[in-house]
Amino acid sequence: MTQNNYFSVKFENDKLIFIDQTLLPLEEKYIETGNYERIAEAIERLEIRGAPLIGVAAAYGLALAVKDEKDDVKKKFDDAYNRLSQTRPTAVNLFHVLEILKNEFTALNDYKNAYDILLQKAKEFHSKDEEYCMKIGKNGLSIFRKKSIVLTHCNTGKLATGGDGTAFNIIKIGFENGLVSFVYADETRPLLQGSRLTAFELDKCGIPFALQTDSSAAVLMKQNKVDLVITGADRIALNGDSANKIGTYNLAILSYFHNIPFYIAAPSTTIDRTIVSGDEIKIEYRDKTEILNINGNQIAPSNYETFTPAFDVTPAHLIKGIITEEGVYQFPYNFL
Repeated sequence: MTQNNYFSVKFENDKLIFIDQTLLPLEEKYIETGNYERIAEAIERLEIRGAPLIGVAAAYGLALAVKDEKDDVKKKFDDAYNRLSQTRPTAVNLFHVLEILKNEFTALNDYKNAYDILLQKAKEFHSKDEEYCMKIGKNGLSIFRKKSIVLTHCNTGKLATGGDGTAFNIIKIGFENGLVSFVYADETRPLLQGSRLTAFELDKCGIPFALQTDSSAAVLMKQNKVDLVITGADRIALNGDSANKIGTYNLAILSYFHNIPFYIAAPSTTIDRTIVSGDEIKIEYRDKTEILNINGNQIAPSNYETFTPAFDVTPAHLIKGIITEEGVYQFPYNFL
């Protein structure tokens, strides 16, 4: 068992410090910056990823944008707001926190203390996400009916949130309470967040696990080796339709067929109350190189056409429950 001594982001001495997730698990490298443009690039490059964590990092970035500006604070704020809002279109947490800070900034009579005020808001948002993660983890204990083998997809731990995670924290607290015996982690193609990040976090926490290809889930279920499936979400519609990393919809269908409970875990900030269903969720498409290359090594000719959605949408009726800091909701969902 290795030491659980890593962190995703922290703010010290007017700088955001974050682990470069693209280098994990082979290298734990922390980057320090006071520049909002560098933070925006980190979000785009997936050095910082996970819907809640993107929101936390963007909040600090927006505050930092006005730190040393003397001439035109409003223009600098607007430029940073627009830049950060263009980084990842699917994760609703990003837009939620940017709007909170925008409202705070707009309400200012002057900009003398703009940085301090926005920074305090960013810290509050970070702290609240930590609190939400803990409540999600504890609320999730109610879904276990016995000591269980859990399958999960993508990454939902410290590396995806401002706290200890969403779906991952349910698994972690479940393991600590004798309710989780083993975890199967999808590798999560094309960027391998499961094999690079979730496995890293499971190992750090001393939780027994195995990696498998995304396409192995059906075999595991057929062999009765999965009791529960728990994933995160990047955006949830009012009716419960949930967008998450590509491949999640596959798991939900397989779970339904094999009569295995499929759960989503996410903070309430992931619920987009402006959209009725998943049909309204904008899906991000990634660059083709992420399929044609693995870790910088080309595996297929660059002239091949690709299909590159970063997310898919799981219909609400396939989701047994949605676990938030407020409690466990069950189908049919209505988050009005």
